Amino acid sequence: MYCRDEFGDEKPLSAHARANLIPGLIKHGGARVFLAHDGDQPLGVAICMLGFSSFRGKPLINIHDIAVSPAARGQGIGRKLLAAIQAEARNLGCCKVTLEVRSDNARAMGLYQSVGFKPSEPETLFWTQKVD
Repeated sequence: MYCRDEFGDEKPLSAHARANLIPGLIKHGGARVFLAHDGDQPLGVAICMLGFSSFRGKPLINIHDIAVSPAARGQGIGRKLLAAIQAEARNLGCCKVTLEVRSDNARAMGLYQSVGFKPSEPETLFWTQKVD
């Protein structure tokens, strides 16, 4: 669901990604996956990775992917996922929770700001270089 969104790749995960997602997260280590569901119905997901702040000498959690099913948006699911991530960060003694957000995703930015996220000062740019 989350990768089919306009803010993802707008297509389903490849067969390779589907086959390797969970085993890859386990092998990588430090992954935290938060699922929101109503019975058997998935409503949202957050895939996070543990990191470490060399400046603070403490762990951090980076929200790598977070998404709520289009049918469940506006019901507080994203807010609940963020609260669970923040609770896990406190439990682990993390110094911060980080995330990247596309500059054209106003809805997500509004949610993040409403729970205390703000751009870094000076603002940090997320750059990428593909290697495959």
